[in-house]
Amino acid sequence: MDSDVDGPVKGKDMQKLTVIENGAVAVKDGKVIAAGKEEELKDIEAVEKIDCEGKLVTPGLVEPHTHLVFGGSREHEMALKQQGASYLEILEQGGGILSTVRATRETSYEDLVEKAKFHLERMMSYGVTTMEAKSGYGLDVDTEMKQLKVVQQLQKESKMDIVSTFLGAHAIPEERKGEPEKFLDEMAAMFPEIKEKGLAEFVDIFCETGVFSVEQSRDFLKKAKEAGFRVKIHADEIDPLGGAELAADLGAISGDHLVGASDEGIRRMAEEGVIADLLPGTSFYLGKKSHARARDMIKAGGAVALSTDFNPGSSVTENLQMIMSLAALNLKMTPEEIWHAVTVNSAHAIGRGETAGKIAPGRKADLVIWDAPNYLYIPYHYGVNHVNTVYKAGEKLYERSGIRG
Repeated sequence: MDSDVDGPVKGKDMQKLTVIENGAVAVKDGKVIAAGKEEELKDIEAVEKIDCEGKLVTPGLVEPHTHLVFGGSREHEMALKQQGASYLEILEQGGGILSTVRATRETSYEDLVEKAKFHLERMMSYGVTTMEAKSGYGLDVDTEMKQLKVVQQLQKESKMDIVSTFLGAHAIPEERKGEPEKFLDEMAAMFPEIKEKGLAEFVDIFCETGVFSVEQSRDFLKKAKEAGFRVKIHADEIDPLGGAELAADLGAISGDHLVGASDEGIRRMAEEGVIADLLPGTSFYLGKKSHARARDMIKAGGAVALSTDFNPGSSVTENLQMIMSLAALNLKMTPEEIWHAVTVNSAHAIGRGETAGKIAPGRKADLVIWDAPNYLYIPYHYGVNHVNTVYKAGEKLYERSGIRG
């Protein structure tokens, strides 16, 4: 199962999915050397053959939006949400992201590494082989650098391919309340060192009511581009501020969330080739009745990706398969669209479109074998892990252990 399209898969092409019945994949030295009908590959001599009869084989999933590195947890906020407190109301009370900031500042580098490894390995068990990881729970120079260095260590130690994003502009810290421009200047002053040490490829900002305005976000991301970074935007998650339009203006690689994106923003993102990275787990977990308008984005000719938004406050899950189900149920995406959104389009949303998200000769053998009869089954049978085996560059990283009597 794969896509024949070069680049992100857009608009009506998201309905076209290449499915090979009785297929086979040949791997050598960690790379795919051939893929097609089993009979077409029968003359290739194999040291090992893996029987996948009755199973589904796909590219490794790609996760393009996570907040992987953080201290503490926020399970106590569940009761506040049940009482009707909104995300912004919890934030105003010093909870939400600010409580995670305090915990992350207090957590040692070593403990952050171990905690992130736990979540990383769980994501891998759900079929993810390439992912993005953001900072953003430091909101000061020292802790943001600590988070970025944790990601850098994970990049070196993990089999997973990890793409780093600097999200210092995730919220306004308590000590800079009422001084957003001064805080953004402090974060922008970090760009040269981050670039020099290779700590991030992307810069992101939370453009939202009560956080950073469109103009503040524009100025910050322009500085990031001038410093040599590609940019992403947390855009229009709650209110239609114009974050989607800003993503188009700046040529961002992706605009993320987009629940409140306007018709104009959706149209312009599609025209400018900005990938719409949708996070339905966040709307679900926060109990929202409105969801990102995936159908309108696809109708406009845009490319849609899907992410967990894994974080300790608004989407506490590492299960990208569950997000696939939510995309079907709440975003009304078809199975074909969903598979493009968690493979090739997500790869392009983090600058890995040439190396991840597809099964093709010359690419890394990032493969998932699923305990599923077909590609329709994964989003249909929700809330469980359908993975049988995960391979990264031809190396087995995870295998389901069966129940033994």
